[in-house]
Amino acid sequence: MARTCLPLLAAGQAQEGMPSTEANAVPDTQLGLTDDEVQLLRFHQAQANSSSSRAASRASSQGLLLLDSSSLAALSRHLDRLMQQIQQRIEYLSEQSSIVTLQQYDRAGNLIDNADAEIARFQNIMAEMDELEVDFDRIAHIKDIVKGQRRRVEGLERDLEQTSSRREREHHSHSHSHRHGHSSRHEGGSSGHRHRHH
Repeated sequence: MARTCLPLLAAGQAQEGMPSTEANAVPDTQLGLTDDEVQLLRFHQAQANSSSSRAASRASSQGLLLLDSSSLAALSRHLDRLMQQIQQRIEYLSEQSSIVTLQQYDRAGNLIDNADAEIARFQNIMAEMDELEVDFDRIAHIKDIVKGQRRRVEGLERDLEQTSSRREREHHSHSHSHRHGHSSRHEGGSSGHRHRHH
């Protein structure tokens, strides 16, 4: 099964030849995200790497997702924390909405005098919960895209490492053969020379 190959750009500038994986980036508009999700990705990529990677912050400001395994891992961890915070906020608001619902009535089950204010508060809570759920779904979608890109980059890095180590072994083996052959020829020439001399 062929890998989906997204166009790669070098962050900051185009590079000829074979740029390193760390320098590669992909336009964030070509990741299958909505406009809102693209904006969220740019913001959170800059946030996730603000202290460790200027390149990621620069890439996000240029509309690129940096294809570097450490940057993608940092972004993935940041999105995990964000989703956890959203989930906790939704749970808190859900509890508050239950409390507000109960507070609208007195012990006899009649609506209290300031029920309108409590109803407005309840509606605000529900509206915030709706917004948070939309944000949670958007972040989850972005995280799935980032996870896919991270798997792809890590696969490419493994391939590069294997190719590099194979070339190293081949080079070592070739050098060893060359030295051995040269040494044999040298010894043969010396013994022949000594024989003719006698």
